[in-house]
Amino acid sequence: MNARPNSVDLSVQLGRLQLPNPILVASGTFGYAREMEHIVDLSRLGGVIPKTITREPRQGNSPWRTVETTGGLLNSIGLDNDGLDAFVEHHLPYLADMPCPLIVSVAGRTHDEFVSMVTILEKFSGIDAIELNVSCPNVSHGIDFASDAEMCGRLISDIRHACSFPILAKLTPNVTNISKIAEAAAAAGADAICVINTLLGMVVNWRMRRPMLGNGMGGLSGPAIKPVALRCVYQVAKAVDIPVVGIGGIASIDDAMEFFVAGATAVQIGTANYYDPTVSVKIVEALPDALQEVGAKKMQEVVGSLRLEGSLGDARDSSATMLADG
Repeated sequence: MNARPNSVDLSVQLGRLQLPNPILVASGTFGYAREMEHIVDLSRLGGVIPKTITREPRQGNSPWRTVETTGGLLNSIGLDNDGLDAFVEHHLPYLADMPCPLIVSVAGRTHDEFVSMVTILEKFSGIDAIELNVSCPNVSHGIDFASDAEMCGRLISDIRHACSFPILAKLTPNVTNISKIAEAAAAAGADAICVINTLLGMVVNWRMRRPMLGNGMGGLSGPAIKPVALRCVYQVAKAVDIPVVGIGGIASIDDAMEFFVAGATAVQIGTANYYDPTVSVKIVEALPDALQEVGAKKMQEVVGSLRLEGSLGDARDSSATMLADG
């Protein structure tokens, strides 16, 4: 007998962090959640990752900051935010009282600044985990800690010793071998690896001989990067023994399920929030039926169940049989 959708267990574990379901909203695409409370039932989400905060306020990059591209969005926001102190005073009281887990995204200019920010946040209640944004392509120091395995590992190790938070390391695809960086992060004590941040890209106006973005280059997100993100999730999931969080072009239940099968334990919805702020809840609502379709009763039964041998045309097994074998 097939499992009823309401009997499906959607909860997942990201190291020391437990989530009620695997659907998160990505940093920078959901504001500070307060803006969405009248549109989205926050209690239905697996968790919220507010806009990345830095130690001091940042004005961000010059306009234009966003440009639509074929199948995606190019952005160069530049980590515009009011800084850590303003976050703690004005945003954290609301965020800490949300009916879903809170994962705070932080970005530091230096190793010591990263550590000091997390140490300060340790004093406040209501934070369930920290996401280390070591992969923003829109600031000068943005990907330093995600492009050097030794630097990444040392940073995560020091942060792990400085705080009790579960640590999620958000990595960049703008490297030669993302698996090596992920391995260093895992060995240093990260609870989960988040892949991917945006791909570095550029749009130009050839008539004016000028880039469209004020900063020249920016980060590409949206459906155009999904194949790259899926590849990175698959490679990283094979390389580390800690959970992977998939990010990149997810806008439907089918997109999310592709990431789960490729090896993601959870996913983050990003660009799709801009044109449909309710998309995350829609995916949560569709998850039980999707799991039921392949004969699964809990998320872990589908995570990493992708089989590479043979082609789709050669497949003879049903999805349920593939799960049982895998």
